[in-house]
Amino acid sequence: MSINQILKDLREDNDLKQIDIANILYITQQTYSNYENAKSEIPISHLIKLAEFYNVSTDFLLGRTTYKYNLNSLNKILINNITYGE
Repeated sequence: MSINQILKDLREDNDLKQIDIANILYITQQTYSNYENAKSEIPISHLIKLAEFYNVSTDFLLGRTTYKYNLNSLNKILINNITYGE
């Protein structure tokens, strides 16, 4: 899957509009629309900010993996599922 489709899917899954994400990135809605429509490449700084916002890895955003979670999320999942005394 392409980065533009991943960005769109994440935004829609979170019931957000393009303007909502544009405001997070301090850009115009049109600029963000260009990212989703593959008319412009997304800068690395925006990619990182979106990964943090959605709590996913940059590899997921780039389509390099289908595993969503970033390392911090994975650590929380693992810590919450640890049982002691077994």
